[in-house]
Amino acid sequence: MANDDATIAPAAPLPHCLPGEADYLIVDDLFTFGSAQMVTSSGTKGNILTAYLAGALAVMVAVYMAGGVSGAHLNPAFSLAMCLLEQFPWWKLPIFVAVQTSGAFISAGAVYALYYDAIQHYSNGTLTTSGPWETASIFATYPADYLSLFNGFLDQVMGTALLIVGILAILDTRNKGVPKGLEPVAVALLVFSIEVSMGSNCGCPMNPARDFGPRLFTYIAGWGAEVFSRGNGWWWVPVVAPLLGAALGSALYQLLVAFHHPLEEGDPPADQTSLVLVNVAIPPDTDMSPGEKDAGGMLPPKK
Repeated sequence: MANDDATIAPAAPLPHCLPGEADYLIVDDLFTFGSAQMVTSSGTKGNILTAYLAGALAVMVAVYMAGGVSGAHLNPAFSLAMCLLEQFPWWKLPIFVAVQTSGAFISAGAVYALYYDAIQHYSNGTLTTSGPWETASIFATYPADYLSLFNGFLDQVMGTALLIVGILAILDTRNKGVPKGLEPVAVALLVFSIEVSMGSNCGCPMNPARDFGPRLFTYIAGWGAEVFSRGNGWWWVPVVAPLLGAALGSALYQLLVAFHHPLEEGDPPADQTSLVLVNVAIPPDTDMSPGEKDAGGMLPPKK
């Protein structure tokens, strides 16, 4: 990827990073609130489009809120992509994943508390993962009855790869780019377009933390072990496949786009043969916020 002489962006102090990633609570809450309203009202107070729209807008709000603090990764797959591109230190990856997953778990509890009466009324007090009155899909994704594990795995690899390619294109400072300050809007539109076009198979999770955290909550809260066994043990697919998709998307963008950027004046000669998404080398004295450094300098600098 980057040349051997390139330095990785200095790690921002964790106290700055973790509160930003905690904004993942907002993302998950907004998305799951929309799903809960849709399911418990039998579609009379929402539908799949409103749920997807709520999720996309939640991503936009979270990026605006956390982008300057943690880089607003919000997704272990994106954090992994940044590590692979040498835009994020590997030692932070497990910490970010833990915070993202914990935030999703806690927000699932918030959704359950808010919609407790509605869930109990809709399900007649029986918490199930299948059948006409199931409510587990409010919190985590489950495959359609026709979907095989292989096809579902491919669905998530392709969907997440497309997500990563799109985000990298939006953030790449050597690409066309979007007007400053509108990057979160572009990412939200990307998420929404993927969800509405690829969501029928399994709900388009594309995020290991978003799926596993709430699934673990439902296991503890009374839905039982079926949350892990339904769909021939589907639970691991939205955890593993998005990570593979992130690696694939990162490689595709580097090979098909970033590698072909024309050399800019002042670039070191080594960069001519290096796969560099953006300027990887960020000196320690660079005037950047912690979030900009965590994003490898891809976020637009503040005035």
